Amino acid sequence: MITTEQAKEQLRKEGFPIIYEWKDKPGTVYEKHHHKGRVSFYVIDGSVTFSGGIEKTASKGEKVDVPTGVEHSAIVGENGCTYVVGQDIEGDA
Repeated sequence: MITTEQAKEQLRKEGFPIIYEWKDKPGTVYEKHHHKGRVSFYVIDGSVTFSGGIEKTASKGEKVDVPTGVEHSAIVGENGCTYVVGQDIEGDA
């Protein structure tokens, strides 16, 4: 499994200027939206399920590259989710 520090280092290597940790409570819902810039994240713990333009459940240790401009929604799993996020544009995640 990837650690928080390893995830941050990998996102730095990929050129993300903004990198941070984020936690969601179980059942958190993200309504349909899209991103104007690159967004990628590693799931450090828990899970999140996407629908719409992204059909995927990401669990501990997985990386998700969110396509720019693709509309999607998400719901956090029953154990919540902890991420390390990289993004190009402040507030775009």
